[in-house]
Amino acid sequence: MERAAGLLRAARRPVFIVGHGAAQAREQVRALAERLGAPVLTTFRAKGLVPDTHPLGAGVLGRSGTPVASWLMSTCDLLVVAGASFSNHTGIAPYKPVIQIDDDHAAIGRFQKVDVGLLGDAALTLDALADALGAAPTAAVDQRGDVAERWRLWRAEKARRAGDDRGRGLSSAAVFDALSRHTPVDAVMTVDVGNHAYSFGRYFESAGRPVLMSGYLGSIGFGYPAALGAAMAAPDRPVVAFTGDGGFGQYLAEVTIAVKYGIAIKHVLLDNGTLGKIGKEQLAEQFQVWQTSLHNPDFAAYARLCGAQASSVRRPGELDDAMAALFTADGPALVHIRTDADLL
Repeated sequence: MERAAGLLRAARRPVFIVGHGAAQAREQVRALAERLGAPVLTTFRAKGLVPDTHPLGAGVLGRSGTPVASWLMSTCDLLVVAGASFSNHTGIAPYKPVIQIDDDHAAIGRFQKVDVGLLGDAALTLDALADALGAAPTAAVDQRGDVAERWRLWRAEKARRAGDDRGRGLSSAAVFDALSRHTPVDAVMTVDVGNHAYSFGRYFESAGRPVLMSGYLGSIGFGYPAALGAAMAAPDRPVVAFTGDGGFGQYLAEVTIAVKYGIAIKHVLLDNGTLGKIGKEQLAEQFQVWQTSLHNPDFAAYARLCGAQASSVRRPGELDDAMAALFTADGPALVHIRTDADLL
């Protein structure tokens, strides 16, 4: 603990990276980050643990992340990593000094060298680290200005991407811009597997809403069934499911369950007519894209046949009205959005 406190005391630009394992330590993370003026980056699974609206909230790090988080990690001189697995998906820099906090001894230094490992519950350990720092000033500079400037640049780029219209459907940036504005602040969100999940991590600005996902298992089809479970666990909260056409196509009949029991899931379906993530993986392995195209039904018409409310969006000008209608609908509802497979 003294070694960790010494590193943190001397760091000018420390950065916190928090994973799902630190979900119960959000107050401790925020308190120590605010004391040091240090940005907080999250793994994809921990998205929203510190809201993007917080002056030190820097969004998701890694393949599903933002250039805000990447820039702040690249310019830091110390990483404090709590409850994260160091997966390849997150891409925690191996060339930076690292303090790792985890409650599993086998996780500390498992994938890359760390300078100090602290074995313990994240909340208790962060409290102890704050105490070990003492009351004396640290070398840390307040990075709130850097966080704000990086968000300004990223939001300008997101706005440019949201306006990109090639006549083949909406961009993911446009969809998640609308969702950021319309989703209730107390909503529970479930995310399926696919390119839409990467876009969700990258573009959706979280105000601290909890996000349920299947982790890195690639279990396509997770989104809508998970929303049914979330609604049962939290019946007084809005539940929003984000899926792609490939995942939802495997669990179409679950809409009848939502209708039968009056489970008011708000479902945002991004339909690009392909298994886009599989196609990207094929290209990454230098194969041709093979057997990824889909023959989809009219998902909105299908949902209405099941008894749910539903609408379709094919042009950018229809998006805001459809989102507003989705969140004011009684009972289960769906908005079926045609998206451009190239505008991720």
